[in-house]
Amino acid sequence: MSSPLFVRLSSSYFWYFSILGLVVPFLPVFLDGNGFSSIEIGEILAIFTATKIIGPSLWAIIADKSGKQLAVIRLGALLTCICFAMLFFVETYWPMTFALAMFSLFWTAILPQLEVLTLTSIKRSPKIYARVRLWGSIGFIVLAIISGELLDTFGSETFTIIGFIILICLYLSTLFVKQPRLGASSQVKTSRIIDKLLTKGFIMFFIAGLLLQASFGPYNSFFALYLRDLEYPAFAAGLYISIGVIAEIGIFIIAGRLYQLFGAIWLISISMFISAIRWYLTGSFAGSAWILLIVQLMHAASFGLYHSASIQYLQQHFAANQQNRGQAIYIGGVYGVGGALGAYIAGVLWQGGIGATQAFNYAAIVALIGAIVTLLMKEKHTLEVFK
Repeated sequence: MSSPLFVRLSSSYFWYFSILGLVVPFLPVFLDGNGFSSIEIGEILAIFTATKIIGPSLWAIIADKSGKQLAVIRLGALLTCICFAMLFFVETYWPMTFALAMFSLFWTAILPQLEVLTLTSIKRSPKIYARVRLWGSIGFIVLAIISGELLDTFGSETFTIIGFIILICLYLSTLFVKQPRLGASSQVKTSRIIDKLLTKGFIMFFIAGLLLQASFGPYNSFFALYLRDLEYPAFAAGLYISIGVIAEIGIFIIAGRLYQLFGAIWLISISMFISAIRWYLTGSFAGSAWILLIVQLMHAASFGLYHSASIQYLQQHFAANQQNRGQAIYIGGVYGVGGALGAYIAGVLWQGGIGATQAFNYAAIVALIGAIVTLLMKEKHTLEVFK
C-alpha cells in the first residue's frame, strides 16, 4: 500500500472519528447546558441515533448501483457540515432535535462507504485496515481531550464551534481521497441479498449486535454527566474515554492476528461477555478511580474487538457487490435501532442521575443476553437459509 493512499484514507478516518470524539462524550453535556432534562436528552439522542436506520440504506443503494462510494462520501460530508451549522441558530427542543437529526442523517452516509472504499483500496487486508482505522481512534482521543478542556473553560456552547471546524476538515480530507478502479461489471451489477440476510448466522449476528448497541445507552448518553455527579474533575470524562480508545487502538493493531487465530464469531462472543462485565462494574464501582480505569480498558473489547470482528464477518458473509448494502443494513439496524432504544431507555431510567446504577445494570443484562445469542451463530459454510 502506497504511503499517499495510506495518508489520504487515514486522514478521513481521523476527522470522521474526531467528530465522534466530540459528540459521544459531550453532546449530552451540550444539551444539559441548554437546559434539557435527562428524559429530553434521552429522547433527542434516540431520534439522533434512529436516523441510522434510514440513512445508510438510502445512500448504500446509490453507492452499490453506481460503484462511486467517494461521491457519496463527499456529498455526505458537505451536507453534514451544512446541517451541523444549524445548531448555531436553534435553542428549543424541536428545532434542536431537527438539526441534530438532519446532521446525523447525512453523517451516516459517510462511514459505510468509507469502510467499503478503504477495504477495496487495500485489497481487504485485515492488517492494513487495522492500521488505517486506528487513526480514527487517534482522532477520537485528541478531540475528546481537547473538547473537554475547551467546554470546561469556555462553556457548553463551544461544542458547536468545535464541531463545525472538524466537519470542514472532514470534507476537505475527502477531496484528496481517490475512488479505486473497479471493473465495469462491479460498478453496475448488484446481486440478490435477501438470501444472505435470512441465514440463521446473520440473524443471530444482527440480534446480538443490536443488543450490544442498546447496552451502550447509559454510557453514550450520560457518562460525562455521571462522572460529574460522582464529583470527578471536569477533565475526567475526556481522559477516561480517551483511555478506553487507547485500549481500542491496541486491539486494532493486533486485530488481524486475533482474527486469524480465533475467527470472527468467537471474537464477537468474547467482546460481548466482557461488555456485560464492564457495564456492571461501571454502575456499581465507578466511584473508584482505579476500578473505572480497568473498566475503561475493557472498551478494547466492547468496541474495538467487536467492531473489527464484525467488519470481517460482513466482508466474509456478503459478496463484493453486496458490501454497501450489507454495511448499511448492519449500521442501520444494529447501531440505529439498537442505539436509539438504548438512548431512550437510558433516558427513562436515569432520572437526573438517581437511576444511574439501575441503568448500567440494565445495560449489563442486555449485553449478556446478546453474548448468549452469539453462541447460536455458525460459521459461513454451515449457514442455512430459513425456508
